[in-house]
Amino acid sequence: MILDSLKNSALYEGLHPRFKAAFDFVKNTDFSKLEPGKIQIDGKNLFVNFAEGNGKTPEVAKMETHIDYIDIQIPFTSVETMGYIPTVDLKDPMDAYNAEKDITFFKDKATTFVTVLPGQFAIFFPEDGHQPGIGEGPFRKIIVKVKVK
Repeated sequence: MILDSLKNSALYEGLHPRFKAAFDFVKNTDFSKLEPGKIQIDGKNLFVNFAEGNGKTPEVAKMETHIDYIDIQIPFTSVETMGYIPTVDLKDPMDAYNAEKDITFFKDKATTFVTVLPGQFAIFFPEDGHQPGIGEGPFRKIIVKVKVK
């Protein structure tokens, strides 16, 4: 897991060949003029889910992991707390892995929580269990999905 400011995104562009395109898209797009939905950047290799929802408590927010995609999660309208636990420490799946949606949900809860402000991002790799959406009230967020291979 990585947590930093979008101002420092260039420091991480070398970690994956699609990270530069992902960060360039986020920094050059006026999300305030967009409706929530899926935005294709490079087909299934790189896309954005511009999402809205309501904040949840840590007890209600679901722990999740992915196999095929890296998440770059960016709060857009409000502060969001995101939980973290190494994937290898997750023991209690809610259901089997959903290959179509590339997600497994777990009953396990995070061992570490980070506060992510608008203008910051959190990167979650397949090795990173994450519990997003913790907060109060309605929110909008940017979730960049980066194909691992």
